[in-house]
Amino acid sequence: EVQLVESGGGLVQAGGSLRLSCAASGFTRDDYAITWFRQVPGKEREGVSCFGAVDGSTYSTDSVKSRFTVSSDNAKKTVYLQLNSLKHEDTAVYSCAATRPWGTVVEGTCPREYDYWGQGIQVTVSS
Repeated sequence: EVQLVESGGGLVQAGGSLRLSCAASGFTRDDYAITWFRQVPGKEREGVSCFGAVDGSTYSTDSVKSRFTVSSDNAKKTVYLQLNSLKHEDTAVYSCAATRPWGTVVEGTCPREYDYWGQGIQVTVSS
């Protein structure tokens, strides 16, 4: 059974940084993709960054790519989202989701449907 567990959220001042982790278990092959989402109450969930396990390919949306970086530790099957220069408007619940099978993450194309979701983690940026 595949499970995703997020960690690393919390309260940070504007301009600060956080590193979120999404620990995946249950995958037997590197044929999956993981996407980081965020959601503010009352707004639609927004996909911000995705990662392809087969080759470590990544993509981040224009709205965050200058400040957010996605990376991974394949041995630990953990995908990270480094959040830098945080702004108050980055306050949201951040979740990771996975789908398989998936190959290379192509620029501008993250999966549209997901089989597995983490529980979500709160990131609060104080202004």
